Parts: sequence; structure tokens; C-alpha cells
Amino acid sequence: MRELTYREALREAMAEEMERDERVFLMGEEVGHYNGAYKVSEGLLDRFGERRVVDTPIAETGFSGVGIGAAMVGLRPIIEFMTWNFSLCAYDQLVNNAAKLRYMSGGQISLPIVFRGPGGAAHQLAAQHSQVVENLYAYVPGLKVITPSTPYDAKGLLKSAIRDDNPIVFIEGEVLYGRKGQVPEEEYTIPLGKGDVKREGKDVTIIAWSKMVHVALEAATALAKDGIEVEVLDPRTIRPLDEALILRSVKKTNRCVIVEEGWPFAGAGAELCYRITNGAFDYLDAPAVRVTGEDVPMPYAKNLEHLVLPGVEKVVTAVKSVLYRS
Repeated sequence: MRELTYREALREAMAEEMERDERVFLMGEEVGHYNGAYKVSEGLLDRFGERRVVDTPIAETGFSGVGIGAAMVGLRPIIEFMTWNFSLCAYDQLVNNAAKLRYMSGGQISLPIVFRGPGGAAHQLAAQHSQVVENLYAYVPGLKVITPSTPYDAKGLLKSAIRDDNPIVFIEGEVLYGRKGQVPEEEYTIPLGKGDVKREGKDVTIIAWSKMVHVALEAATALAKDGIEVEVLDPRTIRPLDEALILRSVKKTNRCVIVEEGWPFAGAGAELCYRITNGAFDYLDAPAVRVTGEDVPMPYAKNLEHLVLPGVEKVVTAVKSVLYRS
């Protein structure tokens, strides 16, 4: 094992898969000569050349469509959005082409394509550049949605995504790129649809993904001082969802708090609440509680941004509420 940053783990995953399979290529805004807007693709142009690391114009609809076409004829594109906020310009391409063409062709066409880039709030990026979009894409049959929280998960899941024959939405936490973690020297992959227990506990299950995992872990550490043992569960993929792992954890702890950065209405957490109620109702000692971002566009002011985002204090309060403690 060695320590890598989240961005280094992603870069290593892409480089290894490009070495392994000459059909894999990277395309997007500033991925080549600028080494990536967040330096995830640093050095890949020098290593693989302009044929396989392709800088594009600022035209998400266009280069997403080119990537989908390339996947249809047998290549395996990685399409980088500078931010997932910009993917909304290409929403029609992802939803009406990438997600549906395999189904509409009766399986004659495969769509091995990965759309990746940073998502969610960072620091003072305001209303148009701070959005959480996994809910928009998890709603769509035909897309797989991945939200890694650690360097280990980022590398293993991205390698699996690149090898998958279906279109993948791979959302990287924008504030996680510099976070360090242990990554094996040897090659490994992580199966899509398999969650992970980040911390064992017996009193309450917290379900969180992407950077909210780290908020949940901080809350768990704080709650441990009060003798509350929290289990932190990271689904890692929103679709497909590891429902069996979630239900197993909730049946053990009998209580659940879901922490998600996105807006509350129609969020992924709402679907989780339904599945927990449907699959573990008789085990619950309290209703499942959600901690979400506030139901407003993201403000620019630093103090207001802090108020809008889920934080440790909100999670601690939610956990104590399901334990009926003040």
C-alpha cells in the first residue's frame, strides 16, 4: 500500500486502463495541454499522445455526442466534464442517446462510455456551479451512477467503470481531489453495485456518499464521546444500489440517518427511505431521517454556503433525534 491523493488515484486508473486497452481514450475541455482543469489528467498527453488525449471546444453537447458515437463503433471513451454542472448542456445526449441506444437497438449496440468529472459544491462557486446531479442521472434507466469518497474507491471503481459495457456517470467530489488515502500497489477493481461499511457500529446507521462520507465519519467520532456507536455505510454506487448491505445494517442498528449534499425534494435519500421502510419496517425503532442541503440555490457568501450544506452538527442532531436523545 502507498498513499495517493484522490486525483492521483483517478489518474492512475485511467493510465492503467489506457495501457491495458488501446481503445480507451480521454476527451474533454483542457484534459490535454492544460493537464486537466483539476490536474487529474496531468501527464497523460505526453504519455499517450493527441490521438488518445483529446482537447475539445467548450461544447458539452458536441463532444458528448462524439464520445457516444465512438462507443457505438467499438471504442471506449472517457468523457470529462470540467464540472458536472456543465453536463446539463449535454443532458439530452446522456439521457436520450447514451442511456437508451442499447435498449432501442435490442442489445445490438453497446455503449462502453464513462462520463466523469467533479460535482457538488466546492468553495464559493455559487448557484450555477455547486449543484449535486446524481439524482438527475440515477433517475434514468440505462445509466450507472458512481460517487466515490476515497482514493481507494476512486481508483477501483473507475477501472471497473471503464471496463463496463454500459454508460457510466462517474461523479467525483470536487473538494476531495487533494484528500489522501491508502491505495494498493497491485492492480485491483471494485465491483459496481457493492457498498462499503466505512465504520462499524451498533446504535445507528448513517448512509452517506461522496464527500458526505467524511462529514458522517466526523459526526461518528463526535458521537462516540457520548457513547453512541455509529455505523457509517457508503453505497459507493447510487445505481445500481447495494440494497442488501443497507438493509442488513439497518436491521442490526434499528435506526437510520441518511446524509446527502443535494436538495431534499426527490433526492436519492428519499428513495433510500422508501426501500428501508419497505424492506426493514419491522426492525425500525424510529423513522429514518434525512440530512440534506437546504432547499435553495447555493449562495456565494461563505457564511451562507456553510449554512446551506450538511455539516457535522446537523448530523449529530439527526442521530440523537432517532435515538430520542436531546
